[in-house]
Amino acid sequence: MRWQTALFNRQFYNWGRWKPRFLYLWFSIGMVFGILAMFGSVILLGKTLMQTLTQMLTEAPKAQNDRMLQVVVPGVNLPVSQLTYFFSAILISGVMHEVGHGVAAIREQVRFNGFGIFIFIVYPGAFVDLFTTHLQLISPVQQLRIFCAGVWHNFVLGVASFMGLFLLPAILFPFYYTGVGALVTDVAEDSPANGPRGLFVGDLVTNLQDCPVYSVEDWNSCLGDISEKSQVGYCISAATLQQLSFPARVYRRLDGTVECCSNNSLTDICFSYSNNLDNHLYACLPARKVIEASKVCRTNMDCQKDFVPSFCVTPSLENQTRLIRVKHPPHIDMLYVGHPMHLQYTVSLSSFVPRQNFLSIDLPVVIETFCKYLISLSGALAVINAVPCFALDGQWILNSFLEATLSSLIVEKQNRELVGFLILLAGSALLAANVALGLWMVTAR
Repeated sequence: MRWQTALFNRQFYNWGRWKPRFLYLWFSIGMVFGILAMFGSVILLGKTLMQTLTQMLTEAPKAQNDRMLQVVVPGVNLPVSQLTYFFSAILISGVMHEVGHGVAAIREQVRFNGFGIFIFIVYPGAFVDLFTTHLQLISPVQQLRIFCAGVWHNFVLGVASFMGLFLLPAILFPFYYTGVGALVTDVAEDSPANGPRGLFVGDLVTNLQDCPVYSVEDWNSCLGDISEKSQVGYCISAATLQQLSFPARVYRRLDGTVECCSNNSLTDICFSYSNNLDNHLYACLPARKVIEASKVCRTNMDCQKDFVPSFCVTPSLENQTRLIRVKHPPHIDMLYVGHPMHLQYTVSLSSFVPRQNFLSIDLPVVIETFCKYLISLSGALAVINAVPCFALDGQWILNSFLEATLSSLIVEKQNRELVGFLILLAGSALLAANVALGLWMVTAR
């Protein structure tokens, strides 16, 4: 579906006639950027294709996160809750792209017929209608300024969004402060952190184990470290260990780890420790009494203090499972048992803490998320449109570039068109291969 109007023509003409010398410089810089982007997009697509093929052959799931370009399928690798950000960012990026074409065309004395918006399947976009005869009459360099203006404006929008994201703490400083912890903005109903002694909206997380949390980035970094490293232990005196422990049957789980507590216990956890005589001792202990007010450790040497006999007791849990102490004062510490990533995916946080109670805790998150989508999608539009591929800006950028550079080397216009056609064929095949394999990696695989 598409809708076109001449309602904005006067505004476009006002923009196109504003400060001609500045616009000439602006779109000349855009022309250089567009040409570089055309070559860069081919390199980037080639690298992405090689990464995808490597991932397919080695079956390395982690490699997918390293790719700069990924196919996005709403509801598959894009959460439904993020669709508003996604489609809004696409529409704004598309409008900025077409505004670039329209203003550049007017600057180069090409007649502007109108502006429109379309919806392709579910994806929104925009377009401008230019008088084709005028486009064909101007020089190749003038054409390049017009054809490169779209990707140039997408790049500028991405940079502006990045600067807005970078300066957001300073912009919101009068209303929100940062650097004191990660503020909980939402806890999923099925989250393991949901419960009477779990996390609640408005809680400020300051520590995960002994890892300090000053922002959302610290929260993610700490959870990543906890997931990759082995489970930490907790210091407990020998007298307390003897007082709290009670006889229990020790048996091995299917993965080889040891359990020494009843499966029905909601408060006790099996801990392993060592002494000078036996390196494999186990005790079923009440988790909260052991962990609260205890410092973390790796070996018994970390617990030696004031000549009081102490042990470093480590939770004996299944592989990939961790016991994590989450500090969110003034509340009692939350003790979490499970995979660290489950905690990361089901708890939403913000680095911005409101200075007044009436301020929304969600507003900074909305602005932050929208800026990230604008950076990602506006940048992606710049890259994809610059590819020398049929029906994209790259096709017209390539044709004008060849006319501007090869007219003296390849005199026959027909031969220049043949060179352009072969390059477009290769570029289209490269883009199609990336899209097809990307879709397969996201869906069928």
